[in-house]
Amino acid sequence: MPAEWEPHQATWLAWPHFQGDWPGKFEPIPWVYAEIIRHLSRHERVELIINYATSEQRARNTLKLANAINQNVRFHRWPTNRVWTRDSGCTFVCSAGTRGKVSGHTNTQSRPTAVPARGHERSSATLQAVTWRFNAWAKYPNYRHDEKIGSLMATAAGAKIIQARHRDARVVLEGGSIEVNGRGTLITTEECLLSRVQQRNPGFRREDYEQIFANYLGVEHVIWLGQGIAGDDTHGHVDDITRFVSAGKVVTMVESNRNDKNHRPLAENIRRLRSATDQDGKRFEVIELPMPAAVIFEGRRLPASYGNFYIANGMVLVPVFNDPNDRIALDILSELFPSREIVPIYSGDLIWGFGAMHCMTQQQPR
Repeated sequence: MPAEWEPHQATWLAWPHFQGDWPGKFEPIPWVYAEIIRHLSRHERVELIINYATSEQRARNTLKLANAINQNVRFHRWPTNRVWTRDSGCTFVCSAGTRGKVSGHTNTQSRPTAVPARGHERSSATLQAVTWRFNAWAKYPNYRHDEKIGSLMATAAGAKIIQARHRDARVVLEGGSIEVNGRGTLITTEECLLSRVQQRNPGFRREDYEQIFANYLGVEHVIWLGQGIAGDDTHGHVDDITRFVSAGKVVTMVESNRNDKNHRPLAENIRRLRSATDQDGKRFEVIELPMPAAVIFEGRRLPASYGNFYIANGMVLVPVFNDPNDRIALDILSELFPSREIVPIYSGDLIWGFGAMHCMTQQQPR
């Protein structure tokens, strides 16, 4: 699985339509999407999933008014339940085939022949897509349409489909629960994958997931963090807390207020990161990002975090919340991505749907 900062062919998005994800706040959401698409389409193709023909016309009207419609936006009419493409979509991977330099693994389960390995030659790589089973974060009943999105994306991209299986069963996994450096290391959380709350794959243990990551994503080394942030509807997705910004650098969220619910779990995560190593046994450079102040709506804490940024070709989309720490986070990310434009996207309304930039996007490698 290539790192997110490697060149993209496209970014996949799904146009918002389910008002139940933003009860009482849906009206501004399409305009947030239009702003995101306006920026993305300047740098890469946007593959936009819309529900029906009438939905497409509404989306086109909104994008036109926002100066965001152009030849880089391509529409796909596929029904969806929700819009969190990071989780319902496939995971694109690259396979070098016979020309690549393949590093061996000693897994007892046979390795699919089309799966990428660290050290492969990207120039000879072919696009493939791992499709996972999606069950709406083991929480919601309405996911019949979303569980088909991964295969539809893969087919439209012309990628060979690899269906992830383990112990003779399809594997449930969301893209927001994993973070890779593209060189063989993956970060995830125990809260999301090992807890019995919102349990994705009953009976799976740490070693099961590590084998799955090796078999399907070319991962040699897994770093297990503890918990995610308060208010996270997914129960511990890593893309709200810790992200690779290069093969040897990670940014991780910290909370300085000791009375905040996030202080202790985020402090434990950074402790683990500072003692962790990459696939070659080297320590990481760990950069701290401050959390914004708690965002609360209708008495509920929302998962507001600058960590949910998205790295696109030539730019980084960053959620902001009209918070004093917005500027600090943007400055830190500007230093980490000197060759990319840092684009803040106001997400105070968007986060009521429990997701932001990274949750809604899925990259297709070039």
